[in-house]
Amino acid sequence: MQKLDPRGRKVKILATVGPASRSPEMLARLFKAGVDAFRVNMSHGEHADHEQTIKSIRAMEKDFHRPIAILADLQGPKLRVGKFKDGQAVIRHSGHFTLDRNPEPGDETRVELPHPELFGLLGKGQRLLINDGKIRLKVIRADENEILCSAEVGGVISDRKGVNVPDAEIPIPAMTDKDRKDLAFAMSQGVDWIGLSFVQRPEDLAEARRLMGGKGSLCAKIEKPMAVHRLDEIIEMSDGIMVARGDLGVELEPQEVPPLQKRIVNKARTAGKPVIVATQMLESMIESPAPTRAEVSDVANAVYDGADAVMLSAETAAGDWPEEAVTIMHRIAKQVEGDEAYLARVRFLDTPPDRTTADALAHACMTVADTVSIEAITVFTGSGSTARRVARERPSVPMLVLTPSMTTARRLGLLWGAHAVATKDIGSFEEMIAKGKRMALRHGFGSAGSKLIALAGVPFGTPGSTNLLHVVTISGNELDKHEG
Repeated sequence: MQKLDPRGRKVKILATVGPASRSPEMLARLFKAGVDAFRVNMSHGEHADHEQTIKSIRAMEKDFHRPIAILADLQGPKLRVGKFKDGQAVIRHSGHFTLDRNPEPGDETRVELPHPELFGLLGKGQRLLINDGKIRLKVIRADENEILCSAEVGGVISDRKGVNVPDAEIPIPAMTDKDRKDLAFAMSQGVDWIGLSFVQRPEDLAEARRLMGGKGSLCAKIEKPMAVHRLDEIIEMSDGIMVARGDLGVELEPQEVPPLQKRIVNKARTAGKPVIVATQMLESMIESPAPTRAEVSDVANAVYDGADAVMLSAETAAGDWPEEAVTIMHRIAKQVEGDEAYLARVRFLDTPPDRTTADALAHACMTVADTVSIEAITVFTGSGSTARRVARERPSVPMLVLTPSMTTARRLGLLWGAHAVATKDIGSFEEMIAKGKRMALRHGFGSAGSKLIALAGVPFGTPGSTNLLHVVTISGNELDKHEG
C-alpha cells in the first residue's frame, strides 16, 4: 500500500481521462499530483476503453487505500458533425461549406450532419457555431437534405465536433438512445456520479434518475440558457451542479458567462450541493507546459468563489502536459486557500442553516473551529448528508469523513473540504471517540495535543439523527497496539 498525505486543500480537482491519461501509470501520476476524482467522457471512446479505465482507477484505490470518485459524463443530445476523410479539414474563411445527410466522410467542402430534425428547420441568415464557436457559419440556403452555409469564420474542423444553433429552438429529447446505453453501462460499472448534459428543465433529470435506480449521484450540467431560467428547480432535483462554460459561452455572449458562473456557484452552495466549475480552465496547457496568467486567475477565482471542484478537460484527456496541468491547478488552489483573505471571501456568501438540529450543529462546527485551535472536524455519516451540511458552512479546517459505506466515501470525492475514509461502523460513543482519534492520526490530521471536533448522530446507524458535537484531544498513543 502506498502512503498519500492529505491534499492540504479543500477544493477538489476533477480530471478527464482520455488517450493521454488512460494508462494505469499516468492515472497514478495524475492522482499523486493532486486529482481527487476522474471524469470518464462518454462522448468519446468505446465502452471497452472506459471499462479498462474504471478498472484501473478501482485498482489504484486499493494501492493508495483512498476512495476515488468517478463521474461518467453523458454526451446528451449534443448536435455534432460527422467524420472527415483525414480526421479533419480546413474550412476557408468566407468560403462555402455544406452540411448534409450523406454519411460519406467529409472534406473541406462538406460533412454529414446526422440530425434530421435540423433539416427544413433552419432558414436563411441563421447561425451555426461549430467547435465551441471557433467556426461560425451562416445559412445561405436550407432544404430537407442540405444546408449550404457561408463561413463567417473558418478554420480547422475535425471529427464529431459540436454544433450549436443559437437562433432556433431544436426539438430534442433530454436523453438520447446512446445516453441510455451509456448510463446502463456506467451503472453496471459502479460509477459514483452521472453528469447529465444539456439539461434544459427539471423534468430532464427525471428519466436519468429513474434509469439510475437509486444508485449513484446525479450532476446536472448547466450549459443551455434555458436551464438558467429554472435553475432553482434544477438544483433541487440534482445532487450536484456543473457550470459547463463551453456551450454556455457559445450560446450566450461571452461577457454574460462570468456573472452567471458566480450566480450558479452561489445558488448551489446555498442549497448545500457540490458545484463544479468546468471547461477551458487551463486550456493553453493542452499544448504548453505553462498556463497563461489569465487562466491562473480563472482557476483562482473559482476557488475564491468557494466552488467544490475545478475541472480539467482536454488538458488531461488529450493534452501534451496532463501531469503538469494537475500540478499547477493544485498549486493555484493551495496558494489561494493560504491567502489570509480567502476565508472571508468564501464566506461572503451567506448560507444560513436550516432550522434543524443537524444544520445547527454543522454551523456550530464552523464557529468552534474559528474560536478554538482545531485540527479537523471528524464527521461520522452513513449517507454523506452530514458532511454536506458541514461543507456548506465552509469551515476553516478540513473534514475527516468516516463512513461505513465505500459508496458514500467515493461520492464525497467532489465535496469541498472532505477527506473521506471507508471504515467499519461504530456502535458506541466511546468507540466513536477512539476511532476518530485513531483515524486522525493515521491519515495525517493531527498529532499529540491536537484537538478534533467529532460530529455524529446517536443512536448510531440511524440516518438523519445528527445530534452530537464533541471536542476531543489526541494523546498521541491511540494507535499503539490497535489494528482497526
